[in-house]
Amino acid sequence: MDNNAERKKISIILPAKNESASLKKILQELTTLYKDEEIIVVNDGSTDNTLEVCSEFDINIITHPYSKGNGASIKSGARKASGDFLVFMDADGQHEPSEISNLIECLNNGYDMVVGARERKTHASFPRYIANTLYNKLATYMSGHKIIDLTSGFRAVKADIFKKYLYLLPNGFSYPTSITMALFRSGYSINYLPISCNKREGKSHIKLIKDGFRFLLIIFRITSLYSPLKIFIPLSLLFFFTGTFYYFYTYFFQGRFTNMSTLLLIISVLIFLFGLLSEQLTVLMYSNKSNNDD
Repeated sequence: MDNNAERKKISIILPAKNESASLKKILQELTTLYKDEEIIVVNDGSTDNTLEVCSEFDINIITHPYSKGNGASIKSGARKASGDFLVFMDADGQHEPSEISNLIECLNNGYDMVVGARERKTHASFPRYIANTLYNKLATYMSGHKIIDLTSGFRAVKADIFKKYLYLLPNGFSYPTSITMALFRSGYSINYLPISCNKREGKSHIKLIKDGFRFLLIIFRITSLYSPLKIFIPLSLLFFFTGTFYYFYTYFFQGRFTNMSTLLLIISVLIFLFGLLSEQLTVLMYSNKSNNDD
């Protein structure tokens, strides 16, 4: 990091749920490398000895009386944090504490948020890699910016900016998606840094089949947070051209205009109107947020 840059206080936040197997090693490294920084562990209703492990170190501990979710832990940690920069990392041993300095350096160079981007080999499974690739492609299309790793939990962000958007963040696992799209929408600068990613210790809390529906929820969330018309217009055109084609097909081959053609054309208009309404609501949401910040 640039020694001439103004010294900024850093808060390192780790949401933890039954991660005692890896947490002790991570905290040992963090308290050695960043002994002058604020370290916060959010114990999300763990049933193992996570709390006992945390008590061995001079850190701040937040304990949820029951599990509220990864996003809820992130919000609890951010509210407690006093640093100028917030660093979020997983407590399962995947992220290297030594790489935090690289993220902070980017913030000092003018970026508002820096995301640790995982390589292909670091993803837990091929299906999860495919899902994350689809997320990235969709988010890139929606935002108009190249998004390398939308769902990475290893990131650093300016605290004053991040805290503006706490109300948007869900309590589940899709908080990285929400904050990334919100900052892009508001014109903030985001950078991606390649990181090494270790195999997690213990069992993942994400179930591929159980959380499959989460993919659709993330799709809708990306749409609502950024530019709804980019999704609604293609859908509207799909129904419009399908209805038009079916109209001419039945007219020339059956000599009649069918109810199905009418239905498809009506649906295309309704989808467009819903998209227009969603776009206006999104604009109002961000404009009101900007006015409140002023």
